[in-house]
Amino acid sequence: MTEIVGLTGCALVDALERIEADSAEAHSLDVNEVAGAIDPKDLGKDDVRRLLTALGRLAESAPAFDLRKVDPVRFANLVARASRTQLESVVAERPLRERVLREIFDRMGAHIRQDRAKTLHAVVHWRLSGGTGDGGYDRYETVISHGECTVSRPEVRLPAEGPSAPRKEKPRVTITIAPVDFFRLITHQATPAVLFVTGKIKVKGDLAFAAGLIGFFDLPKPS
Repeated sequence: MTEIVGLTGCALVDALERIEADSAEAHSLDVNEVAGAIDPKDLGKDDVRRLLTALGRLAESAPAFDLRKVDPVRFANLVARASRTQLESVVAERPLRERVLREIFDRMGAHIRQDRAKTLHAVVHWRLSGGTGDGGYDRYETVISHGECTVSRPEVRLPAEGPSAPRKEKPRVTITIAPVDFFRLITHQATPAVLFVTGKIKVKGDLAFAAGLIGFFDLPKPS
């Protein structure tokens, strides 16, 4: 019987940090059971970061611990129930910030509502503040086209690309937001309208489209 079974909260996080990534014990665990046994409200301000860091370390030798294996609802629960302080601790650690943001954007294609987006073609640029990219942002591009959504990381803009450089499609909207508020948005903890009027989201382009953008996705709601 593994020492993990039956543990919750900080005791579970502590045990995950102790387990060797290449041990039989690590390979016997189910990441969804681990995620289901964690409620961020029972954890301290730095414990969600510790949890995700431990899962990332284990995933290096045991792929079953990859965040991609976490059920969408359980992943949404982890994010939605975490406090702002806990989430800020997560995004303050650069590799972890990138891993969580990548996981969220990678899942967007699976959650597109084909019935609503089947006639839509739109490019959306996301600028996540506090990044290391051009202008101090982590940049993502989502292209919604005829019921599908693809995600990419735009390259850093060059000062002079010349007339022969390929023309990039103009975004219908560019959204600037802090990572923690982005997490709140995609887990239904805040609406675009509330974030906009409180100055936590900035929109350049089609405001009406931006207001209804989340409606094109069937994002998992925390249980």
